[in-house]
Order: sequence, then C-alpha cells, then structure tokens
Amino acid sequence: MRAVFIFTAEGGEMNVSISTRIKKTLKQKLAALIPAWEGRVQDIPASGEVLSGPCAVVAFAEEVPKSAWAGYRRIIKISPYARSEDGGAELVEVWSASLIAGLHQVRLEDEEGGAFTCLYLGSTDSDRADVASGLITRSLRFGVYVPEPQGAAGNSPVMDDPWLVALQLWTANMLGSNWSVYANSWPGGYRMPSVLWRLNGNSTAVAGTSALEVRKQWIGHVLTDDTILTDQAASYLVKQLALQSRIPMTPSDSEEAGANTMGESHTRYVTVDEVTADLQADAYLNGQIRLTLTQRIRRPVTSAPLMREIHHNKGIE
Repeated sequence: MRAVFIFTAEGGEMNVSISTRIKKTLKQKLAALIPAWEGRVQDIPASGEVLSGPCAVVAFAEEVPKSAWAGYRRIIKISPYARSEDGGAELVEVWSASLIAGLHQVRLEDEEGGAFTCLYLGSTDSDRADVASGLITRSLRFGVYVPEPQGAAGNSPVMDDPWLVALQLWTANMLGSNWSVYANSWPGGYRMPSVLWRLNGNSTAVAGTSALEVRKQWIGHVLTDDTILTDQAASYLVKQLALQSRIPMTPSDSEEAGANTMGESHTRYVTVDEVTADLQADAYLNGQIRLTLTQRIRRPVTSAPLMREIHHNKGIE
C-alpha cells in the first residue's frame, strides 16, 4: 500500500492536502450521521457571515505530539447548531450523543484510501447562544489519529523479538483468519477487527545460581466496530491466556535442524505470569489488556583460569 500520509521533518506538522482530505471525510461522515442538517456541515464562518438553520461547524485546533504506536494527532472541534424553536439545548444534546457514538474509536478512510481514527476527548465549554444567529451550540473535541505509513503490512510478525512473534501467532490462532494482528504500532492501512500487541516494559532478575528470569510486560489493543464484540474478544483472550498459561515460541532454523537430527523437539515457551483487562480503556490509544510473560534462561558462565596448586601449612608461627 502506498504511503498517503506525509509529515514535515522539522515541526511534525500535517501536510495541508492531508488535512483537507481528513476534514472533507469528516464532513461527509457528519452529514450522514445527522440528516437533519441537510448536508450543512461547514468551516468556520467568515467575518460577518451568519449561520442559518440547523448545521455543524468543523474546525482544526491544536496539534499534539505524536504517539509511538498511535501516530500523529490533530485536535478537531465539531460544533452542532440548533434553533431554539426546534429544541435548542435539548436537540444539541441529542446530536452530540449521536456524534460521539458515531465517531469515537471509529476508523475512517479518505478518498485516497488513507485511514485515520477519531477519539472523543470531551466538550470544551457549556452550551451557549451564537450572538449573530441566535442558534444554540456547544463544541466537541475529537482527536484525529493518523497512523504512520511504515509497516502497512503490519499483520506480518516482527522477527526481531521471538516473544512478539509467538504472541502474534497465538492470537491469530485464537481469533481466526478474519482478524488482523499487528505488532508495535498501528500501520497506515490497519483494518478491523484487529489486535495490536506492543511492548510496555521488561526486567531481568536472578533466579538461582545458574538462571535468570526475564519478564516482559505487553499491552494489547482490541479494536472492532462493535462495542460488544470488542469486549467479548478482549475477555476471551484474557481467559485463554490464563487457561493456557504457556505460549510456544517458534524455534530458529538452527534449533529446528538440531531437533530433526536428534529426533526431538526444541520448542521453547514463555509463561503467562499475569493477565488483566480493563474494558473501559480506550482500545485504539491505551489498550485494554495488560499481560506479563516470563521465561527462565541460563546465566552465562564466566570463564576463569583453573587453579593448579594449593599449599597448606598447619603450623602457626
């Protein structure tokens, strides 16, 4: 998939054409969500221009530093406007609920196939009357996340960490072929339903005189277009991880060759130490699953010169 998102190296600012496509896509989505606007979704009115009838205004706000796994984020304000005689604040409340339900954690695609995700961040102020038009409005803040284009084929295992490879393959086996399983960060062309696993931390501790215990903490993001399915899938993965307790790791080519020669398997495992799920967590940004995997490895033997002689004198002078 070709890269459709471009960012400047100096300031990280979003390319103007990308911003235009995102705003256009959002306008089309808003018009479909609220038919009562009759397609009246527009930019900030020019000086002296007066809004008329029920409508919505879309405006770009501040940029936020990018997330290593979620991509670049731009804040967008969406302001629905309603006439007092049509219901005023009550109608704005209804429309706001529809906008949140229709946009939060929703994957949208622009006209060139670029994907981005909207996250509801709250309302910036109370309901108010627009001075010029008399319409009742409020501002809703959404974060628009644009995944970075590298790793568009993110469903392929990342081969530099065998633990992550094992976790990806295990997840794909548990959920089936209609799920995408990504590693490290959301790719530019990510699909739903999907799971993203990323490393959150690791540690090593001494376990006896000849072994080390390696611990790695992972975060799992379960993302679908249905809240019930999302919760069910996250809960299912947590249950299966707890029941299975060990995940097989794919042996390297040399290990496989050695196993075939010796007539035995050299498959190694990582052990599930702890796994929990917070179903209220943001699936795209924060992830619902917290998983700790452990493995014991042999401590490297320190080479030292052998002792050749020992002299012992019983007497005390």
